[in-house]
This record gives sequence, C-alpha cells and structure tokens, in this order.
Amino acid sequence: MTAVRREDLVQEMQPLDDLDRTLVRLLAEDAARSNKTLARAAGVAESTCLNRIRALRRRGVITGVRAEIAPEQLGLGVVAMVFVRFHAQQRTQFAQWRREISALPGVIAGYHLSGAYDYLVHVATESPDALRDFVLDHLSHRPGVARVETSLVFDTVRGPGLV
Repeated sequence: MTAVRREDLVQEMQPLDDLDRTLVRLLAEDAARSNKTLARAAGVAESTCLNRIRALRRRGVITGVRAEIAPEQLGLGVVAMVFVRFHAQQRTQFAQWRREISALPGVIAGYHLSGAYDYLVHVATESPDALRDFVLDHLSHRPGVARVETSLVFDTVRGPGLV
C-alpha cells in the first residue's frame, strides 16, 4: 500500500490556480508540447512547470495524454452515435456492458446516459454495411437490450475545451 503524504491530501483539495488552468489549457490544445515549450508559453521556469504537471497528474486533474485520430484516415469513414435502451431489469448489468463494449473494434467511446436511452456508443466503421453489421452483431442481439437507434455523424465541431 502506498503511503499518502499530508501535503498531497491538502493539495488534492485545493482549487486550480491561474497557472494550473493555463497549463491544462495549453496541454489540451497540444499535449505533445515539450516541458520547455510549455514552460515558456506559461511564463514559468521549466522546473516549476514540471512540478505543476506532476501535481496535476497526482491530483487526477490530468488523467492521460491521447492523440486525436481522424477515423477517415484509417479507412473508417462512417461515424455514428448508437443509442441503446435496456429493459428495466437489465440496468444492473452496466459494469459488464462497459467492459464488453469498450473491447469492441471501432468503439471510440461509450456514455452511460439519463433520459430516453441508457447508453450511447460512439463508433467508427468503414462503410454503412459495416455499421449495420456492428449494430446487429454487437448491440441489438444482446440480452436485455430493448431498443437501438443509430444516428450518423455528418460533421464534428470542437468546442474550446474545459478551461
């Protein structure tokens, strides 16, 4: 078991200051920036920048660094949102559903929802036929699934992010 330092606990509870927000915003814009470039853009010493980034990771503010992939460049030109509704008695099986869905090829993300549908699966496939097969083979036949509705994504607009 890892020992928890008191200063780590205190730091976890502190809100983000201006420097933290600046670093998070800069990383959200381009996570591949070097520490040197990041420090220069934030107007701080490299050591300060590195320590702050480490603290943000420790606190769970920064949870990972990922590349944005253009699905069409991988031959996955059909992007869709698949809405899934479960029968009421099946809603207790979301943990299993999450594990299974996250392992399927082409799944970009899954979202547990409130409202008319219980789950949203963001998926990319190579063709309309492949999308149909994905829905029929992996979603609609599952025990407990009451309804599946698919919407094609025509365009994606990115917002300014969280900070």
